[in-house]
Amino acid sequence: MSVKVKYELEFPIQSSPQLLYQYISTPSGLSEWFADNVNSRGEFFTFIWDDSEEKAKLASKKSGERIKFKWLDEDGNETDYFFEMKILEDEITKDVSIVVSDFAHADELEESKLLWENQISDLKHVLGSV
Repeated sequence: MSVKVKYELEFPIQSSPQLLYQYISTPSGLSEWFADNVNSRGEFFTFIWDDSEEKAKLASKKSGERIKFKWLDEDGNETDYFFEMKILEDEITKDVSIVVSDFAHADELEESKLLWENQISDLKHVLGSV
């Protein structure tokens, strides 16, 4: 299996960090823009899109600032791959942005970035930030 490469994307979002955090850290919030459905049992999350399902473990979170999920393999074991969403707020301008860290195979990098752009566009619509 080929190794995935890490990448980061930053998106400006017109929202309060507190509201934004609710949409990136709760199953109900994530269900509104990230996946068709999100279920959680404790620290384990199931992300459902159309006919596919991915499982992840909540690796870390800091209220109002960031959340990180580690992907699980078919056997429920943690993989080396994760995705993280961090909320940044400029101290002077109070501009808010979200920084996404994720992994993709080199030949799927552009496609993965485009997917995140679409997902964040959906998030902005949900937040009324367009």
